[in-house]
Amino acid sequence: MRPVELLRFSVRTFAFVCNTLACWGGIELAFLLSKRPRIDLINLWTPRWSRTNLRIFGVHVLRQGARHNDKKLYPACGPNGVGRIFVMNHRSGMDISVILTTAEAHIISRHDLAHWPLLGKSARRVGTLFVDRSSKRSGASVLKEVAQALAAGEGVAMFPEGTAHAGDEVHEFRTGAFNAARRAGAEIVPLGIAYGNDDAYYRIESFLAHMKRLASLKTLDVAIEIGEPIATENRNSIEMKDLVRNEVQRLVNMARTQLK
Repeated sequence: MRPVELLRFSVRTFAFVCNTLACWGGIELAFLLSKRPRIDLINLWTPRWSRTNLRIFGVHVLRQGARHNDKKLYPACGPNGVGRIFVMNHRSGMDISVILTTAEAHIISRHDLAHWPLLGKSARRVGTLFVDRSSKRSGASVLKEVAQALAAGEGVAMFPEGTAHAGDEVHEFRTGAFNAARRAGAEIVPLGIAYGNDDAYYRIESFLAHMKRLASLKTLDVAIEIGEPIATENRNSIEMKDLVRNEVQRLVNMARTQLK
């Protein structure tokens, strides 16, 4: 890492910690003093934290597609009062901030993040769901939490590829998201994401190494394409899985054209 990149990484890491502490303190104060529903406060403070992180890391997000509005998040709840499931390809550590500034949703994240200093506790407080993808028991437990969130009219964002991949090819989806959607009668909203720099993609490396490379980039363009919601009635989980995967691939291809 060159000196200028090391400086950029150090400054941004410090700014990220400050932003996380400030927003964590703000939301805890809001939980204590505000009479607004807890989920409304989460949908106010979590995107605020994410937008600031994107600015800190020099990320410019291009959004377009169904029901897109730069000033509003995509609503968590469908017309039937059930929460929506937002499904997208997984490519980078920046995906979290991108989706949290796009839609009202709880994130399903890797289980070890729950134990990270500062970030883990704050993530739990705003309703992040944690899953150990190597454990069937953990998978069944998180699907129960997803069902509870959907029944309460709250959105959930999932990465059904199961892990991050480089490039624009959308890999095979797991069926968990689609089983949950069918049982709840939830709409699925597909999204496709593409990055303008290959260094943004997660590789076979530690998460810290990945974030160090991201933080050292001067700027980063990312495009996200939002698809039309897909109803789950009259389709089984396998049909839904393949249908949504094909749609996410189409949206990824459209997102790529925004970056040319």
